[in-house]
Amino acid sequence: MPFGQIVIGPPGSGKTTYCHGMQQFFNATGRKVSVINLDPANDHVPYDCAVNVSDLITLEESMDELKLGPNGGIMYCMEFLEKNFDWLEDELKALGDDYVLFDLPGQVELFTHHDSVKNIIEKLVKLDYRLVTVHLVDAHYCTDATKYIAMLLLSLKTMIQIELPHVNVLSKVDLIESYGELAFNLDFYTEVQDLSYLLGQLDDSPFGQKFKDLNRALCNLVEDFSLVAFYTLCIEDKKSVLELVKVIDRANGYVFGGQLHGDENLIFSATISDHGFMSDIMEIQEKWTDSGHGAEYIENSADS
Repeated sequence: MPFGQIVIGPPGSGKTTYCHGMQQFFNATGRKVSVINLDPANDHVPYDCAVNVSDLITLEESMDELKLGPNGGIMYCMEFLEKNFDWLEDELKALGDDYVLFDLPGQVELFTHHDSVKNIIEKLVKLDYRLVTVHLVDAHYCTDATKYIAMLLLSLKTMIQIELPHVNVLSKVDLIESYGELAFNLDFYTEVQDLSYLLGQLDDSPFGQKFKDLNRALCNLVEDFSLVAFYTLCIEDKKSVLELVKVIDRANGYVFGGQLHGDENLIFSATISDHGFMSDIMEIQEKWTDSGHGAEYIENSADS
């Protein structure tokens, strides 16, 4: 009964960096982990790759042979992988019960309305994989009301489409104010609080003034479903990674039935965590936004 993560997110959200960092973290804590690259456009992976979809098909091959563009080529590659799932199943058998990280492409249409990735995941579940979707989005989108609402809609549609336990993550939280300051405290964005407070910013923009009713309808849609919330991550910070791993281990059930390969302390800490990760948001905000000492904190964590 292997456990694992389906790592998805828009281009540039840090999926490959996340898989690399998680592989290092699990190796350090004694958890046997394998990383599977399912992105045919990812030519140079920094992590130790146990299975690479490029051995089956590459984006360049699909574009050259079928005269497709990059997006069409990626979608064809996923359809090809779905039809040749036996290849992936054989490759995974050699990994036994390793904890598995699946690094997927960044084309969002694969997770919002195209069925190939969903069908591949369903086949993995039938093989008794216990999976959780880890959806990474760039934290700096919180500094722009328009991008934040778009991010919420993307996260909501992905949750509905994939149909797995789901953890939304604001990645690169240490860079959250690189493109502007937050209008509200960080917990407003992680807990997706009253979105009506954002309508003023949306309606004041030259573009948004034309679509006030649409802005209100989109905010109401997200609130009516009441499904989306975010955790935060700075992949260079060990404490940040540890707290997120606790959440993920509860989501896919690893904490209740995982293989103990030296990470017993990590599993124990996940089970006894009562108040969860959300209560640490103010501390995270102080480290990465208010105090302005994020870079020093990363450096100190790397040295310890």
